[in-house]
Amino acid sequence: MIRIASVLLAAAGLLALGSAEDQKKDGKKQYDAEVPKTIVELQQFRETNSIKIRSQASRKGVATLVNLNPAIDAWYLLKVDWKDGAPEQAWHLENPRPGSARILVDEKYPSGLVITEGVNRYSCDLFGANALEQGRNSQLVYYPLCEGRLYLRNPAKGHRTALEAATEFLRDRVWGGEKVIVLFHHLMADRYRATGELESTAGTKDQTNAGERPLTALVDPQYSGRQLIPANLGIALDQAGSDKDGPEKTGMTPGAWYAAADNAGVYVSILQPNFITPTILQTYRTVVSNLDTVEASSLSYLIAFDLDQFDVAYALGTEHPEVNWSVRVTGPLKDARLPGPDGIGSIAPLISTGLIRPDNGSKTVATFTGGFKRTHGAFRYGDLALKNHGSHYGFIENGVVFSKLQPGLATVFVLDDGSLDMKTWTEADNALLARIKYARQNGVPIIESGFPGSLVGRWGPGNWSGSEDEKLRTIRAGIALQKGHGKRFLIYAVFSDATPSAMARVFQAYQCSYAMLLDMNALEHTYLALYRRSGGELSVDHLLKGMSELDKSASNENLPRFLGFSDNRDFFYLMRRARGTRP
Repeated sequence: MIRIASVLLAAAGLLALGSAEDQKKDGKKQYDAEVPKTIVELQQFRETNSIKIRSQASRKGVATLVNLNPAIDAWYLLKVDWKDGAPEQAWHLENPRPGSARILVDEKYPSGLVITEGVNRYSCDLFGANALEQGRNSQLVYYPLCEGRLYLRNPAKGHRTALEAATEFLRDRVWGGEKVIVLFHHLMADRYRATGELESTAGTKDQTNAGERPLTALVDPQYSGRQLIPANLGIALDQAGSDKDGPEKTGMTPGAWYAAADNAGVYVSILQPNFITPTILQTYRTVVSNLDTVEASSLSYLIAFDLDQFDVAYALGTEHPEVNWSVRVTGPLKDARLPGPDGIGSIAPLISTGLIRPDNGSKTVATFTGGFKRTHGAFRYGDLALKNHGSHYGFIENGVVFSKLQPGLATVFVLDDGSLDMKTWTEADNALLARIKYARQNGVPIIESGFPGSLVGRWGPGNWSGSEDEKLRTIRAGIALQKGHGKRFLIYAVFSDATPSAMARVFQAYQCSYAMLLDMNALEHTYLALYRRSGGELSVDHLLKGMSELDKSASNENLPRFLGFSDNRDFFYLMRRARGTRP
């Protein structure tokens, strides 16, 4: 436990909570200990300071400010303990300008906080003016404080679809519900399957330079002069002769990339696995399963983002992923003393909003759903099931660890400098933890070092989900990293009807260095929206047209998921980077 001293620090007037070195050591011990703990105790890099405070009514107390990860400097927890016997209160605060603004407590300002930006210092009256209570009682998920220099995060009820509500009811309330869900998914397996109409016409040509686009997929030469009419594609293309309101009418060369309309640095491609060059399809045949004729002829839809132009962020949904035990972990691997594998069963008093912060909304170009819920986010079979309490998938938002990153798992992460990478996590990689701003794990790699992952064709050890008789074909989504032409692209792909083996072949054809599964089985789990702005108007494209049903409308305005209203699922979002800046 953090040791609380009995004297005031003379220089700063702060209630001493031990030296920075002592706090660091205690934080590491609490992080490592396999005991029940709070979400705050899970943050090994946190810094904590306290001051005596008073209100305008001469109410006295102590305010404790916890910077949950100083290297990231985005999230704070403010705890207020009034000495009149009232229960301690906690407030989750967000710094919208980490790196340039710092949030402090200072005894010279006992009615609130101090925000420093360079040589400037701003006092923020929170306790005297009762601003925190006003913010919590507002209807805003993000309530601006201190003239917008700080945000209070408030709880929200995240939207869920009828399908999600039905499956959760079956899973939680009906005996044998999990088997019913598996049967339901099996019956629905080919529901979203799409194939393209192949034509011999010349079609239309992309106008961007080849060096600006991602690497073209390696396709069988017999299809090099053909055009594919993509059923259900919802992204408008920026090309000569194309119909921006009807991309499904535009012929596209299989495996080629086309610039998205009015969105620099964004590219779209389509491919069926049976168009891939045989030199790829004949490799790693002991690792990758043979493709049946259905998935081999099912369309894959891909969208690529030039990482020189975008910052990538990740956010938890209001409910998922949870931090308790996965149902897949049973027996001795499940420690009955612990509410979850990391010692926590709740993220309180922190708040997950399932919504992009308003000041980031105008910069957001795309959103897409995250990975598995915690229910399925661990291993029942294979080596990973026998390690680290079943190897639950880890995730981090704004430098705060909600679930520890586990070795052996496919991981996408963003560092404090904005750089993104993907890799299979190792124990040695934990040296990066203080610098990680966002991270999400989901299973094992589909592509690693440019080649199919070793567990791609193994249902149980790979935790690919699907039915226990290994019927794995369904709609699936994945992300990949591609490097070429001196550029790096983050690729999001939706496979209309595929197994992990089909995903591996497609990502292999696009020469991706790393790839991983996200979620599957329904449009709400594989959702991607792309935003186009013209003046004050927002247009929303979806990778598949049916995904528009996941959005809402109010007063004749479109409200996109994650951007216009809170959602119960976790998600990624990409924001356009200021010109001339890059990680």
